Amino acid sequence: MARVKRGVQKTKRRKNILAQTKGYRFDRKSKERVAREAIFHAGNYAFRHRRTKKREFRNLWSLRINAAARPLGFSYSKLIGALKRSKIALDRKSLSALAKDHPQVFERVLKQLSQ
Repeated sequence: MARVKRGVQKTKRRKNILAQTKGYRFDRKSKERVAREAIFHAGNYAFRHRRTKKREFRNLWSLRINAAARPLGFSYSKLIGALKRSKIALDRKSLSALAKDHPQVFERVLKQLSQ
């Protein structure tokens, strides 16, 4: 039976690992074992923060809506309740965009609610 030498595969794997850690600091970018751990942790953080990002953006949208609605005589909770009662199907993301980028349109939506 022929002898199997693994040098090519090992070099390829090592290069791949070190390529993924390009831009990292200290030993994480140059030593295979430390780099492998760094990749593992980076993946975990990425997974966790993809979920956290959704929460944080929803919170930001509600803050923006509340900040824009208060001067017009609405609180955030009253505004959302009024939207549901009047069956206006605007989600928080689009309401936030209206409040931030098109305040006149946002004001018109609130006037529609108060009628």
